[in-house]
Amino acid sequence: MSLPAEKEAFHTSLVTRGEAQIMLGGAALMMTLAMGMRQNLGLFQTPASQDLGIAIADFALAISVQQVAWGVSQPIAGILTDRYGTRWVTLSGCALFVAGLLLTATATGALAIVIGAGLLIGFALSCTTSAVTASIAARVVVPGRRTLAFGIVSAAGSVGSLLTAPLAAYIIGTEGWRAALWAFVVLGLAMLPAALMGSRADKLPTGLPQDKGLTTTAALGEAMRHPGYIVMSCAYFVCGLQLVFLTTHLPTYLVACGMEASYGAVVLALIGGFNILSSWGFGWLGDRYPKRLLLGGLYISRSVALALFFMYPPTPLTVVLFAITMGTLWLGVIPLVNGLVVQIFGLRYLATLTGVAFLSHQTGSFLGAWGGGYIYDALGSYDLAWQIGVSIGLLAGLMQLMMYDKPTARLAAQPAE
Repeated sequence: MSLPAEKEAFHTSLVTRGEAQIMLGGAALMMTLAMGMRQNLGLFQTPASQDLGIAIADFALAISVQQVAWGVSQPIAGILTDRYGTRWVTLSGCALFVAGLLLTATATGALAIVIGAGLLIGFALSCTTSAVTASIAARVVVPGRRTLAFGIVSAAGSVGSLLTAPLAAYIIGTEGWRAALWAFVVLGLAMLPAALMGSRADKLPTGLPQDKGLTTTAALGEAMRHPGYIVMSCAYFVCGLQLVFLTTHLPTYLVACGMEASYGAVVLALIGGFNILSSWGFGWLGDRYPKRLLLGGLYISRSVALALFFMYPPTPLTVVLFAITMGTLWLGVIPLVNGLVVQIFGLRYLATLTGVAFLSHQTGSFLGAWGGGYIYDALGSYDLAWQIGVSIGLLAGLMQLMMYDKPTARLAAQPAE
């Protein structure tokens, strides 16, 4: 996967075009596999729960723990990436991902699933997805193409969902949920060479000359004092809540409404497919129009789509239309958030600052996964869960539209890259 064919898109003065494509391709492939498998774990919720004799909320707790582990470890992974480079961070993440899949595939109770699909995969995601891959992409391309590069790497996560959703659904239906997880283990092993390719970007510089004296502590303090960063991080909380609620509970919701279980896989595959265009498109738009306005409009549109879908009983047509709509509004958030961080603070501590903001995202993800399961077990429906998600989504969108997005005084005083 590469950027458009403009000759000036890559840092060709630092690396050859072929080397740049290998680096970006490696980061994209790693993101493809990691996000593809992670986004489809909801397909295992019903068969694994029934087979092991555990509650839906028990499996949902594992996904919730995953979100917390991912969020808590993401700032640490970001700091290590900005300080030491991406190679050992990504390789460690790939190994943890495979270990988590192995433990989940051999689980005999809820605890093993919480540790495997929850803790281990959560830690692995912080080392193999957006914050770290954004650091790779940002070094490879020229400044004017960075948000597009972020979008391309983000879109790679959707390619994975598009491919792994039907694969997992087919194997679950024919061989069982454990066999499907063993297939995921094989895919997890392919992340290792992808990490090696992407981490070649470590030899490329980050930041500007005047950033050399900037420490991690100073960069974090600068971010905490910037009102726009605070607003963006708060809105990111809502993004996580809405998306993980859907990936975890939509398959169960559709079955509860009397639809075939296969529709859950269809929805996740369509979301993944249309998000390829969405991530690429929002990345392209983000290099041309105010990112805060694009983000605000995305949050509001997504909340309206959620409200319209859950207000009425699902049908095959509405399920497909909803999946297409949500796919169009899915991970386009990532290139815009990454682009805003670079716009406001520069490139030097990109992984660290996006990692801290992502902690807010994952707090929302925890509540979306576990809270959705708790509400369903307590009330027998998801009505209250989606109503909460829609309400705070509209508020987040309005906050994002009014975000202060001017660069810091330090960045404004430096010459352009």
